Amino acid sequence: MRVTGQVTTQDVYTHGHHASVLRAHSRRTVENSAAYLVPALEVGQRVLDVGCGPGSITVDLAARIAPGEVVGVDTSAAVLHVARQAAQDAGLANVRLQVADAAALPFEDSSFDVVHAHQVLQHLTDPVAALREMRRVTRPGGVVAVRDADYAAMTWYPASPGLDEWLALYHEVTLANGAEADAGRRLVAWAQEAGFDPELLTAGAGVWCYASPEERAWWSQTWAERVTSSAFAQQAIGYGLADDVALELLADAWRAWGEAPDGWFAVLHGELLARV
Repeated sequence: MRVTGQVTTQDVYTHGHHASVLRAHSRRTVENSAAYLVPALEVGQRVLDVGCGPGSITVDLAARIAPGEVVGVDTSAAVLHVARQAAQDAGLANVRLQVADAAALPFEDSSFDVVHAHQVLQHLTDPVAALREMRRVTRPGGVVAVRDADYAAMTWYPASPGLDEWLALYHEVTLANGAEADAGRRLVAWAQEAGFDPELLTAGAGVWCYASPEERAWWSQTWAERVTSSAFAQQAIGYGLADDVALELLADAWRAWGEAPDGWFAVLHGELLARV
């Protein structure tokens, strides 16, 4: 049995918690970001949401399994204040939030029925260690559910040299952070390395697609702001991979794509349910 509680890793969160990032993350729900997990959810379960961020998925999970408890953890105390407010606004008393590290979860073995992580493993220097921890705190018969984007599999129309440059820069920044942007395709391999039984893995894929005028406007404006103002921008400059002018040009490319009347953008995610 191991119970820690110290934030020990040196992981760098590529996106950070700029307002543009939180606006995007706060739109996530179980329906649009964790639908693959729904068949495994039951009223009364105890659920851990790793890397919960602003808590929109956490709160949705809590509503679905009440009176069961959902514990949300994140390395950022500041973003947990946002999550706490989201739980209060939803009138939910079955949400508990605390600072914790995915690689050293402060819980006893076999503490949860479901352990969930959305867009977390792609930012970790050792995603396998995090999966081992998630497995450790999951009860026998329970499930670990992970979903991560695969940046190299993202695709869009019309063609945009500026978005090509954005994607290349994103990979360069995550590589400098010691992380893996193309995490979605690696979930099964990482889970097997973490000790999960291959016969108890259910792998799949999910997609976000931005194609309506409203969706294009939102997605493009969000990224136009993120490439110039979020932690991603700071890291790109800090690593000497871009300067302010280059980032402004990427923002312009995002805006131009968003104005295209035939614009279409798809984000592919790997999804994995791993029984313990």
